[in-house]
This record gives sequence, structure tokens and C-alpha cells, in this order.
Amino acid sequence: MEPDLNALAVFALVAEERSFRAAADRMGVTRSAVSQTIRRLEETMGIALVQRTTRSVSLTEAGERLHGEVAPAIADMRAAIETTGNLRGVPSGQLRLAVSSIAERFLSGPLLAGFAEANPQVQLYINVTDEEFDIVAEGYDAGVRLGEVIEQDMIAVPIAGEERQLAVCAPAYGERFGMPRHPRDLAGHRCIGWRRAPRVQPYRWEFAQAGKEFSVTVPPDFTTNDMALMIKLAIAGAGIAFGMEESFRAPLERGELVPVLEDFCPYFAGFYLYYPSRRNIAPKLRALIHHVQRFRG
Repeated sequence: MEPDLNALAVFALVAEERSFRAAADRMGVTRSAVSQTIRRLEETMGIALVQRTTRSVSLTEAGERLHGEVAPAIADMRAAIETTGNLRGVPSGQLRLAVSSIAERFLSGPLLAGFAEANPQVQLYINVTDEEFDIVAEGYDAGVRLGEVIEQDMIAVPIAGEERQLAVCAPAYGERFGMPRHPRDLAGHRCIGWRRAPRVQPYRWEFAQAGKEFSVTVPPDFTTNDMALMIKLAIAGAGIAFGMEESFRAPLERGELVPVLEDFCPYFAGFYLYYPSRRNIAPKLRALIHHVQRFRG
């Protein structure tokens, strides 16, 4: 069977966008053209790759497997073509990033605004997400996550120095209920918990003592996936919250929040910009890497 590379590229876009219309818009063709290309590919391969409904598009098991195999190769071809098309070294095109919602330094504004000003021909698409997935298979150029959870086969560039997670509460809460002296005391306190998604277990608060790490399951009075809401609740005296110290920086400096259990909150490697190891890095991504390195310095 002679592979239709154009059809595979169209299929990869449909898989990334989960939409025929969005894939068509990215290619500048009609939705019908995309649909016909996918249909011919399925007929050639003799198996259904895409499940279509009136509201959504999803991949079959065969489609998921094919996408996982071809996406890295197509991403490499796109990067190679873009590199060749930008021999003058001018970064351009859309740069797709998947960024953790708690990467405060990266998302704070100045870093990204400075990059955009220095590279006006690059359009940034930033998906702020805490879902764990393969950025290559999903069509992203790079991601930003904590160093400890980045896959070993990725190249990682530090964005900032060491960071730590910290428990915090409003001064009024401490005056009313007292402060826990050990993480095990949290069981008797009102806590504000974080959960990434409804079907995922709530985040266990992580501490360390004498170099030994341990986690604590707290009984939260509030549970949310929104760090901004957690901060508002903590400032209002609703309970003790736990998260990246950088997320609490402003209210801590204003005295709206105070640290709790600091002796049990050690520092660790912070956030990294990570991307797949490729020989040909697109100019737009190379420009971001250099910008992150300058911003950190």
C-alpha cells in the first residue's frame, strides 16, 4: 500500500483539533475537502480512523494508534520545512505551548510579552492545562511543567530557580483556630483542597522532615481546580490552602496571608520549558528557548 503523506498530514490535523472545521480552517480548505481526504484514507487502510457525530469528532482505537505513530514524524517534517523556509533566521508562525496553570513566572505576563515584542512574526497559542499528555502527539511545540514530572526523553530548560510548595492561611484564621505545628495536625483544621478534575483524586499535600518526604491526605472543606479561588478563600479566612509559594507571593507580601508549617516545606527544582529532542528546532521555538534563558539570567 503506497502511503498518502498528504492524507496522513490532514488526519494528524483532524486528530489534533478534534474537528474537521478547525482542521480545514488551519489548512485554508473546505470542510468537505478534509472529510473526503479522511474517507479516502480510511478506504485505503480498510479501517475506520475517525468517529463522527453532529457535535464532535473522536478517534477510534485504530485512529489513536495511527496518530501516536505518525504525529512525531509529521511534527519533525513541519519543523524541517519551517527551518528551510526561514533561512534568514526570522522566527515566524504559530508556536503552540501547553503550560501548567501554576507556572506563575512563565504566565505572569512580562516573559511572554517580551517574547512577543521581540518576535512579532510569531503567534503564540498557550493552552493552560494541568492534564498530563504527550505534547508531540497532541501537536504542541513545547510545554512548561515542574521538572520532576517531565519525561526523560525531553530536553528541559529551567525557567527559574528552586521553588517550593507552601501552606498558607489568613492571619485571622490563625488567631481564631490556632496554627498546626505538624502536618498531621491538618486533620483538625479547615482546609482548601485542589483537584485537577472530578474523576481524579484530590491532591495530597506533600511535606518533608529530616530529608524524608511524605504526603498528607487532608479532609478539605472546599475543593476546586482553580488556584485563584483557593487564594480568595484563604484570604477570606475560609481555611488553610496549599500550593506553589509563587502563587501566594503577592498576598504574602501584602500580609493577607501568612506561611504555615514552613519547616516542613523544602525547596525543589522548579519549572522548565521542555520540548522533544530534534535535530531541526524551528526558529520560533529556538527564539523562545533563548528568550527564556535570557529572562532567567
